[in-house]
Amino acid sequence: MAAPSWLERLRGARKTALLQDGRRKVHYLFEDGLELAEEYDLQSSQLLARKWREKNALGTTSKWQVEVGELTPAPGGALESELIKESSSTPVCVRKDTPSSFQWRIRNLPYPKEVYKVSVEKEQRCCVVRTTNKKYYKKFRIPDLDRYQLPLDAASLSFTYANSTLIITYQKPKEILAAEEELKKELKKIKAANDGDGECKTQ
Repeated sequence: MAAPSWLERLRGARKTALLQDGRRKVHYLFEDGLELAEEYDLQSSQLLARKWREKNALGTTSKWQVEVGELTPAPGGALESELIKESSSTPVCVRKDTPSSFQWRIRNLPYPKEVYKVSVEKEQRCCVVRTTNKKYYKKFRIPDLDRYQLPLDAASLSFTYANSTLIITYQKPKEILAAEEELKKELKKIKAANDGDGECKTQ
């Protein structure tokens, strides 16, 4: 029997939703213990944040791994994050999508635009940023394409540069756009609690 598609896995997960700070926050719990948390803008339904955590063989839950958006320090964890804070000049890569594309912003890159080269490595299923002055190199995957088992297309990749920030854009394939529309319909079926209502309603 074929493995369920990613959309089917999302449909089958236990979901709770909360309306808070102008966002719809959705939490998914999968049968294998994997957790997914997403935040959408209430007005535009645009994805603002996505993070994951899983349980290991001993049943211990890992820290949240951020895929989209920026990691917000946990209450009480401010001191720890201060101690390991990166230098303010270190390049920082953050993914912030648009309705039609996946988008990454790499801040604190001081080199001129002509130095950057952005390419697709189809065999390794990743994108690569390199500079001709050999000062910066980064590989990153597009997990959405992996989950839907879609190939990478070099023609979908582009970049711009302004204000010490490299902005990399990958146009979403039609399969992803269709899946996102289906997911929006699914999420509208979940009764969302308002902040302060107590328990979130589960599907």
